[in-house]
Amino acid sequence: MTQSDATADVAPESVDLALLDLVRDCGASRGLLYVLPRNGDALWLVALTGAPREMAVPWTRVGVADSLPVADAVRSGRLVWIGDMEDMARRYPRTSLVLPYAFALAAAPLAARGSVVGGLVLLWPAAHPPRLSGAERAVIDAGCRRLGRLLHDAADCNALPAPGEPRILPHPSRALALRAEGSEQAAFIARLPGGACALDDTGRFTFVTPEAARLLGADADTLLGALPWEALPWMDVPEIEDCYRSTMVSERPTTFSAVRPPDTRLAFALYPDPSGISVRITRSDSRDELASSAAGSHSAPAHTDGTAEPDARGPSRAGSLYHLMHMAATLTEALGVQDVVDQAADQLMPALGATAMAVMAPRGGRLRILGHRGYEAELMERFDHLPLNADTPAVRVMETGSPHFFRGFDELRRSYPEAVHFDDKTSWAFLPLIASGRAVGSLVLAYDRPRHFPPTERAVITALAGLVGQALERGRLYDTQFAVAHQLQAALLPRHLPSLPGLHVAARYRPAGHGVAVGGDFYDLIRLNDTTVAAAIGDVQGHDIDAAALMGQVRTAVHSQAAAGASPGDVLGRTNRLLVGLDPGRFASCLYAHLDLGRHGLCLASAGHPPAVLRHADGHTEVLSPPPGLLLGIDDQADYLAAEFPLHPGCVLVLYTDGLIERPGVDLDDAVSTLAGLIARTDPEDPDAMADTLVRHASDPADDVALLILHLDGATPDQAGDD
Repeated sequence: MTQSDATADVAPESVDLALLDLVRDCGASRGLLYVLPRNGDALWLVALTGAPREMAVPWTRVGVADSLPVADAVRSGRLVWIGDMEDMARRYPRTSLVLPYAFALAAAPLAARGSVVGGLVLLWPAAHPPRLSGAERAVIDAGCRRLGRLLHDAADCNALPAPGEPRILPHPSRALALRAEGSEQAAFIARLPGGACALDDTGRFTFVTPEAARLLGADADTLLGALPWEALPWMDVPEIEDCYRSTMVSERPTTFSAVRPPDTRLAFALYPDPSGISVRITRSDSRDELASSAAGSHSAPAHTDGTAEPDARGPSRAGSLYHLMHMAATLTEALGVQDVVDQAADQLMPALGATAMAVMAPRGGRLRILGHRGYEAELMERFDHLPLNADTPAVRVMETGSPHFFRGFDELRRSYPEAVHFDDKTSWAFLPLIASGRAVGSLVLAYDRPRHFPPTERAVITALAGLVGQALERGRLYDTQFAVAHQLQAALLPRHLPSLPGLHVAARYRPAGHGVAVGGDFYDLIRLNDTTVAAAIGDVQGHDIDAAALMGQVRTAVHSQAAAGASPGDVLGRTNRLLVGLDPGRFASCLYAHLDLGRHGLCLASAGHPPAVLRHADGHTEVLSPPPGLLLGIDDQADYLAAEFPLHPGCVLVLYTDGLIERPGVDLDDAVSTLAGLIARTDPEDPDAMADTLVRHASDPADDVALLILHLDGATPDQAGDD
């Protein structure tokens, strides 16, 4: 097969065909295909079937760590099934808030040759049974394997779909074509009472009868290809679009009524299938007949009499409401300031059609850029460190608390004569970020095309900026708390480790807690003379300030006993008696090692701590388990016995705390064996690289991680000194 043939096999058309085949064969109504770029941390939506792009905007980018079905499926490597609304609300409340409709959902990972390359989401109407059938599951598994292979091959050929605007694919319709000729169809429809129209799976008119156009008060040619709430201003109300969304997702018939200005009341009945919606329209006095013909349908109280003018309309208000809810739910999970900026960019820009965004906040008498998306870094450097008395819209909105909208640069220049047009943006929204009644920053949204910012859109943008302001304040508080906790933790650990000829050392500490949740893990290295060194690692019970303070006391006690020349067993015994005397109500584990580099010997004593791992010069590893001793702080009469082991040049000694290996459901012996195998596969000549590899292995530790690695090079200390 030639390179061109291979590329053709993984072209977007092949991927689209595989997705459509799977949606059709398993009987789903919607399908969403995500790709996971290599070394990426987010899934990107590249194709979806049977749904308008607007409904998919909140899900265009899904972080692998997000609490969403497709992210969970990718992380776990297993299919996630959501049988109904109650199941969704219980397991994924954020998703349920944004999609409050009845439907079933399956999310599955897409993998090939041992690597995950994407994810798949399939939706079924509300009438689907609460469980997948065996036949459906078999079809899904086969389809996922096919898509996985295609995406994997696409990645190999650098033909993986790029993140961006997802492709909208028509649903593989199950409807049968009518045998009647066009004129017979038209006559049949004309004889029915009321009007009829059809919407495709993106919500746009594809067919309108003359009577339907008359009832709607519009010309049929202007309706075709348009969304109802775009072509008919009086239909631009949240209730009507919500009825449409509910009908599309749940595939249940829906009825509602609305008033066409000035006083014509119309009744609508929506009948969906995966390819679109058929709509019957009658005068309101026929509502009883209409409702009876739609037996079993969901009736929505969408009684409206909207009077919005065309030039006063912004984006659909129902869509804006969903973006508002989605962003509110997302920002509650954001931690620090950078996380808030990233989440705001992920949500605001696609929802509002912006192409660039920047978040700023006052700091030290100047306006600092906290983060940006879509702008060149060089441009942002021009605006970073602006004085707070500068006459710019970013500063002014913070002073006044009022947003500024500019439809063009000429309009902006009239308000700010000194402004300079540095880029190709044509419209801007400058928004204050308000929290606790005060401005904590400002946000700018920029657009490549002219934007008119009608009143409804201004209200939505301002409300969304308010959510960002509240989240930004929480993020700054979190960052402050985390910095204080981190500084405390760092102050209690050794600032510098001593050096010894022939010994190379690497140490790592990785906290698992957030905010002020500091832990009690510690490590230490004590130089005793030119050829001997002592190493200690331990873990004090708890994750709070008291645990950190006690950790400092334990480390100091171990250090002082070692420096006084105590044997390994005596070091732990004396530290234990000190801890019992303090009566802190907490316990600590500790592993103490005495290394004699001149005699090539190692002496270990343990107080309930995980065993050390020794990598020999030939590459094989050995788990070193000295006689077990009680945790420190339990019994002041406890004895701690030591064990001796050979320690030859070229060996690597690895000491660690249990956060490096403990995982739910994993046996500790198996975890230690896995760690030993990983150590055997790393480069012994580079302790820092080994430390980074081992910490990465603990990808999501539930506990703090402390790690101390000691490598003995081929020369003895005496030889190193002679050189």
